[in-house]
Amino acid sequence: MNQWPQFLGACLLLAAYALAQSGRLNAGSLSYNLANVVGSLLLAIDAYRAQQWGFVVLESAWFLFTMPSLLRAWRARTSAERLD
Repeated sequence: MNQWPQFLGACLLLAAYALAQSGRLNAGSLSYNLANVVGSLLLAIDAYRAQQWGFVVLESAWFLFTMPSLLRAWRARTSAERLD
């Protein structure tokens, strides 16, 4: 099984977390939430293919919990661009 999606998903999640913890990325930003959504989705799909149900639940929850924040960040960015 190809492990690139798993590696990319983990890197996205860890990079976003590290940047947020170091103060270089706002946890409410579009970039942070997009990295979380894409990373968790990649890991959930990979876990599903490997039938690792605990990780499917974990990554699916991560994806679902992040989606509202991603949508808020997207709307805020769109509203700001309209004002410019």
